[in-house]
Amino acid sequence: MIKHEYKKHEKNVYFPKEEPVIIDVPMMKYLTISGKGNPNSQEFSEKISALYSLSYAIKMSYKNNYPIDGYYEYTVYPLEGVWDLSDNGREKAYLDKNELIYTIMIRQPEFVTHEIFNDLQKKTILKKNIPYLTDVKLESIQDGKSIQIMHIGSFDDEPRSFQKMKDYLEKHNLKQRTLTHREIYLSNFQKVVKDKLKTVLRYFIE
Repeated sequence: MIKHEYKKHEKNVYFPKEEPVIIDVPMMKYLTISGKGNPNSQEFSEKISALYSLSYAIKMSYKNNYPIDGYYEYTVYPLEGVWDLSDNGREKAYLDKNELIYTIMIRQPEFVTHEIFNDLQKKTILKKNIPYLTDVKLESIQDGKSIQIMHIGSFDDEPRSFQKMKDYLEKHNLKQRTLTHREIYLSNFQKVVKDKLKTVLRYFIE
């Protein structure tokens, strides 16, 4: 069985350079869960655990006597997040992380249907005592025309890379469609030192 590895087969999506690039992102399937508040909280960590638990239940299904039509072996995709601020948060002169609104997600292969997801979600809930499993959804999301950049460094230093994208947009007479943005976390932020973290940053543009 040929293994699909996003690091090799989808470099244009997940591995841009440290300079802005325009990309058209097609419709993709994701396991998603939403919330509000500081990403350093226990709740946020538990929601990440719920996403990974279900993602691995799908990936390992062929080893657990659960055949899926069209299944192929693959590397689990990285954690991603679409971020926004509450109205109250936008009025503040500083970033209040308690006012962050987010949807975090992990991409899924196209063979994952709602029927498969619902079934494996129920099985995982029965097997594992993990909070927020019932809050996870399977959704199709299309970012469409976007601008993205590879940010290397701490999350608090992201404004440096965001500014590069804003300068590019202004130079080429392009605009953001929304104030939200996507982040793709290529590094394990619990193991990698802050100044070496790799994060794809993406604006949705028109």
